[in-house]
Amino acid sequence: MMTNHESPLREVGDGKEEDGSVRDRIDGSVKSKDDVVRDGSAIGDGGRRDATKGEKSDEVPATDGTVEAGELEVDEKKVDEPPNGGYGWVMVACCAIINAHTWGLNSSYGVFLAYYLANDVFPGATPLQYAFIGGLSISQALAVSPVATMTTRLYGTRTTLLIGVFFETISLIGASFSTKIWHLFLSQGVCFGWGMGFLFVGSVVIAPQWFSTKRSLANGISAAGSGVGGLIYSLAAQSIIRNVSLAWAFRILGIIAGVVNFTCAILVKDRNKQIGSSQLSFDHRLFKRIEFLGLLTFGFLSMLGYIVLLFSLPSYARSVGMDARQGSIIGAVLNLGQAMGRPPIGYFSDSFGRVNMAATMTFLSGLFALVVWMFADSFGVLIFYAIVGGAVAGTYWAVVAPVTTEIMGIVDLPSCLSITWLVLVLPTTFAEPIALEIVAFNGGTYRGATLFAGFMYVGAAGFLWLVRAWKMGELERQAAILGRRGSNMDPLTVAAEHRPSGGEGGREVGGDVKITPFVTRLFKWQRV
Repeated sequence: MMTNHESPLREVGDGKEEDGSVRDRIDGSVKSKDDVVRDGSAIGDGGRRDATKGEKSDEVPATDGTVEAGELEVDEKKVDEPPNGGYGWVMVACCAIINAHTWGLNSSYGVFLAYYLANDVFPGATPLQYAFIGGLSISQALAVSPVATMTTRLYGTRTTLLIGVFFETISLIGASFSTKIWHLFLSQGVCFGWGMGFLFVGSVVIAPQWFSTKRSLANGISAAGSGVGGLIYSLAAQSIIRNVSLAWAFRILGIIAGVVNFTCAILVKDRNKQIGSSQLSFDHRLFKRIEFLGLLTFGFLSMLGYIVLLFSLPSYARSVGMDARQGSIIGAVLNLGQAMGRPPIGYFSDSFGRVNMAATMTFLSGLFALVVWMFADSFGVLIFYAIVGGAVAGTYWAVVAPVTTEIMGIVDLPSCLSITWLVLVLPTTFAEPIALEIVAFNGGTYRGATLFAGFMYVGAAGFLWLVRAWKMGELERQAAILGRRGSNMDPLTVAAEHRPSGGEGGREVGGDVKITPFVTRLFKWQRV
């Protein structure tokens, strides 16, 4: 779990080097639980860090639970205390609004897709081509992330956001003049994706920087903005297309998004300098950490399930006999479910455990798809599924920043997310085309696509559970290094106050402290 202080150890090369300490001495003991490093970044690459020298060692020295005089020194200037509120809530509001006018606006593509499939808007265009447009917008948003990270490092967050405002606005205006399918690929697909990418990458790390104990709640609220935006713009797009025209739907949405996102970009303030945030666009050293590979797999599988659900549900409604209006309502309710579900997920993550909550909600996403969506053939049942399924379907976007922070540390968060967005290009590009090919193979029924989405979610939850077990082992190793032992203590309040359960088969790491076997940790309950 993260404390109010971030990790004093930063990864350099193949090892670590100390750039500060957040521990002090009072009568030879650790000053307080809030001063303990427990974000998982202090230990990595299979080695343990000697707390007094900042060097790797194969053995963790036994300790009696005290810190000798002169062993550690405090450098208060290097300790950053997040405000945990104040102007941070303005940042949460800005991030939520940006999400509403990027991801939320993009969620309305399900309405556009249903309209394209039902009407010969672009003669000669195939359903597979239309499916690629929605995935292309998301994949391009993720593919542009290294460039967006670089512009943030060189020119600042506000410049990155303004670039995104420019691309997104001209993309929608340009789409209104499309006469051929390739025009739509470039405008609603590629250009819109670039705009969304610059806005998303520039804003996604802002809310976590302003909070510590309320980080998951803040991120859940900001992520809920995409659900609210999806709800509003799914209904709005359908209404404008029906009452005005497709072209004016693009123009109206483009103007609104441009004005709102520009305002938010002016108000946003980052804290990159205060926390010493890494802004490397591609830090290849992260691939040496097995926990990071687990997080990437979790995201990859989650997106395969999420994109299918997001874009296919309105079309699925029409395949079982509903009209375009009912399909748009179901798509809107799905986004409403996401808006309702993300803040509670964030709120309870701070007490239930961020990794625990992410894995549990991801599993429920798969379960609901397999047992509810699979058999939904009426408007009422689909509305029910859109609410309960939507509440957990977008879990990944609500937890990606805090969970990555939990596992990798706040300093490496931008670099980790930059790589994550690149990895997610493949699933976001091909998920919906895969689903429509499965539908075509099954004679127009969505049962195979539903199974595909459900099992992808279940697989994602499984990989995150493996990362959770790894994290528990790291917490035990940190507890051994810091040498704090005691009974009846909350093991995750601070790692230093965690006493491993040990038991037979446990691995000795120092003194009488043992590391619980990996398989045992898979079935052991602990707040992570």
